[in-house]
Amino acid sequence: MTTEFIICSCYIIARHYNTVIWSSYLINEIELIEEVQRRFTKRLRGFNNLSYGSRLARLGLCTIELRRLHFDLVFCYKIVFGLLHVNCDDFSPLLL
Repeated sequence: MTTEFIICSCYIIARHYNTVIWSSYLINEIELIEEVQRRFTKRLRGFNNLSYGSRLARLGLCTIELRRLHFDLVFCYKIVFGLLHVNCDDFSPLLL
């Protein structure tokens, strides 16, 4: 295993942990988080001359916004089909 693989794996795990809970919905925060991924991928050996899209493709990654959408959809699917129990009473004060 290369150092880049290990670092990239740790970064992906940390980035995806509880995405549905902590993920921002504000455009400027999403852009700041995406910029972290841009800088991170650019610092990997051999990736500094590639475009952001090319770096993501070679690493098998997606943009953070696309990953966020994916995790949100999976979360909603689990709720709709009863794979995840959500107590709606916990959210009723938020709806008022």
